[in-house]
Amino acid sequence: MRLTDSLDYNKSISQCNLLTVLMTNRFFLIVCAFLSCQTQPPFQYSGPKFKGVNLVAPPRQPDSLALAPVRAIGGDWVAIVPYGFCKKGDPHFFFSENRKEQSKWQWWGETTAGVTGTVQMAKRQGLKTMLKPHVWMQGGSHLDLEFTTESDWQSFEHDYAQYILHFAKLADSLQVDLYCITTELDRFAIARPAFWQSLIGQVRQIYKGPLTYAANWDRYEKIPFWKQLDYVGVDAYFPIADEREPTVAELARGWKKPMKALQQLSSQVEKPILFTEFGYRSCDHAAQRPWESETDCIPNATVQANAYAALLETVWPQSWFAGGFLWKWFIDADPRHRDRDQFSPQGKAAEIVLTKNWN
Repeated sequence: MRLTDSLDYNKSISQCNLLTVLMTNRFFLIVCAFLSCQTQPPFQYSGPKFKGVNLVAPPRQPDSLALAPVRAIGGDWVAIVPYGFCKKGDPHFFFSENRKEQSKWQWWGETTAGVTGTVQMAKRQGLKTMLKPHVWMQGGSHLDLEFTTESDWQSFEHDYAQYILHFAKLADSLQVDLYCITTELDRFAIARPAFWQSLIGQVRQIYKGPLTYAANWDRYEKIPFWKQLDYVGVDAYFPIADEREPTVAELARGWKKPMKALQQLSSQVEKPILFTEFGYRSCDHAAQRPWESETDCIPNATVQANAYAALLETVWPQSWFAGGFLWKWFIDADPRHRDRDQFSPQGKAAEIVLTKNWN
């Protein structure tokens, strides 16, 4: 072998060794990064847990003691829910302040006057308040709100910003404790992040308290602006059991996968998770598709009670979890309304479960 051949051979060996070292180091770094992501410590929420209820807006002004039962179950927060309205495909949005005639037929609790009265009543009862605007869409689902042209998007955004900023001003003037900037407009939020980032900035200029957004359970991980808010709000209708009447243990096992994803997002954005809605109907298979409200079902109060117990025992103690607001609670004096879609725990076994856990 010639000397030059020997040198070339040794050079090739050295290059191979160097490449092997580099590839090994690269693999090591990738593994470390992966393990780091997997073992990211949970976010530590240090505040008191929210023990709240979403109020069903009453058609007329209720009795001054209508919120006393919330305190009796150990609740300390109420979510007050005004409504605005739109039609599928129509780039206009209406609420009681930009269409005055609407307030003539809208329920008292959904209007500015009703929101004001309910906040004041809650404060007199020693309850904290979250203001949580909702959208009612005729002919479609608000979850899938979208438009096909830029001009339609801008028209709708103009009207919708008026709605949110109006209630931001009201929330600030009434010293509301938490403002939820919108509920379940996830497709809108994902498609138009610049609008939402701008809107959050405008709200911050008006309302000086903490902010959240109520994302649906199946899209909350895709919301692009969590870091601009104070809480990751989730409407927590996760399917956790297929059985007709699952036990508390079976329901608790169903929470393992959702809890892992919730904890990871909380760590990633460094915000606590707040269940802006959670709840189950008092009927068979209630934990299979908890978001359903319009299908007929066979009454079963045990399923609802077990589902509440599993959530309170499994999710509630987590360090990243800030608590939540059950869906839903009636303050109308007529008890017939409470069984309208079976979600209310009032007068059922689930109310006993709540009272034991929250007091």
